Amino acid sequence: MPSMNCTVKVASPLRSYTGGAASVTASGDTVAALLADLERRFPGMRFRMIDEQNAIRPHIRLYAGTREIRHLADPMGEETVLHLICALSGG
Repeated sequence: MPSMNCTVKVASPLRSYTGGAASVTASGDTVAALLADLERRFPGMRFRMIDEQNAIRPHIRLYAGTREIRHLADPMGEETVLHLICALSGG
C-alpha cells in the first residue's frame, strides 16, 4: 500500500516544533508511519505525544477525521486530516 499524504492540524502547544504552523503535511500508511515522518521533519514533536512504551500520552488525543485514534498501528485513509489535540490542565 502506498503512503498516504495527510494534512495534520497541529494543536497550539505543539506549534513550537512546526515553526508556528497550524497545519502541515505528512506521509504514512499508519499513524505510526505518519508520526515518524513528522518526527523526521520536526525533531522532538513525537515525544510530546507518544511515551516510552509507544503509547499515546494521556493528555493527547489524535483524530483521523472524526475517528479517534487509539493505536499507532491504525491505518491512515486517503486524504485524511489528522488532528493533534492537547488536553488542557491546571487550576
